[in-house]
Amino acid sequence: MLVEKRTFYAGKDKYQIIMLATITGNGIVAQIFGGEKAHVGAVALSIPGPGVAGPEKVSCSTTVVPLLGHKDDEVARPVAEELAKTWGSPVVVVAGIHIDNAGKEDIRELLNNCREVTRALIRELEGLKKRSCIF
Repeated sequence: MLVEKRTFYAGKDKYQIIMLATITGNGIVAQIFGGEKAHVGAVALSIPGPGVAGPEKVSCSTTVVPLLGHKDDEVARPVAEELAKTWGSPVVVVAGIHIDNAGKEDIRELLNNCREVTRALIRELEGLKKRSCIF
């Protein structure tokens, strides 16, 4: 069984986001934490498949479970779907990001950093596909 593990960082101080990714030939498990209080706030499972508009367009069936009072599903869902479409396999994302009394600018910065670590993982996935080293 071959498994690749990667860690990605974006931002600094209270805006730092950390993504821990475990990549297998049959799926990805990504954990996204950050802010002042890392925690488990939401889980998303996204499964890619042919789109309604046609089989050439990939769509996803996604189930999201947020903890009561948490908004981490706003990170978990889009990241899971983007990774599932890129990798072509099921993806689980666990997200937990928190800053006390976060304002719009705080949230914008955190979301930008989440996008940055996701893009870094996608670049890594594209490299793995090209090398076909484990999958």
